[in-house]
Amino acid sequence: MKKHQLTLPEVNFSDEGPIRHLHLGTEWIQGSMLMDAPTVLVHTYIQRMMAWLLFVEPASVTKRQAMQLGLGAGSLTKHCHKVLRMKTTAIELNPQVLHACRGWFKLAADNSRMQVIIADAAEEIRNPKWFGTVDALQVDLYDHEAAAPVLDSEDFYTDCRRLLTEDGCMTVNLFGRASSYARSLEKITAAFGAEAVWAFKPTREGNTVVLAQRTPSRPKRAVLAARAEIIQTQWGLPAAQWVRVFKPVNP
Repeated sequence: MKKHQLTLPEVNFSDEGPIRHLHLGTEWIQGSMLMDAPTVLVHTYIQRMMAWLLFVEPASVTKRQAMQLGLGAGSLTKHCHKVLRMKTTAIELNPQVLHACRGWFKLAADNSRMQVIIADAAEEIRNPKWFGTVDALQVDLYDHEAAAPVLDSEDFYTDCRRLLTEDGCMTVNLFGRASSYARSLEKITAAFGAEAVWAFKPTREGNTVVLAQRTPSRPKRAVLAARAEIIQTQWGLPAAQWVRVFKPVNP
């Protein structure tokens, strides 16, 4: 860890009206929080990282485990812990990011249902204690330049797949209008299989969220729509809109 800490970027924040943004020493936004509603997911792409909810029974969510690779502003960690009431683990390389989330972004201290582990995600996810335990794996690993994912190899995505329960899903934030998107999608497909991969249309900002299932399934649109209605009613996420812009990569 010491060799990483020598080159880790400084962490700072900026306020824009009611919203606070996290930065890693540049103008790029690494996460955001609505100051009066800290568990609300501000950005469209972050909301879409919750699309795994479409593939599980809503009543089972509180019994499931979420893991975030990359803490960002703590949005997904707070939402899974506080709103969905899930057991939640985040893995973050930079201790300053955790310090910022606790000081500026209202992330709770570790407790019996939520913990943040300071570690290299690529190494931590190879620990056998995690294998087959994660129902919702949310991967958002960008450096301070936010140009491409820091971890983005077929081997990495294979390691991610090994973490998942049988009906578990991984969601990944990719830049959908960059040439790296096609390469990333190819690696995810190689690790999970073409039948297991779904993708959203890019957001206005160019983020594309890709979802990969541990066990491929093709729920009928009516099933997805019914679940979307429950997700929207119960947790306030725009899931009905997800269903309209979300489809298998290999239909």
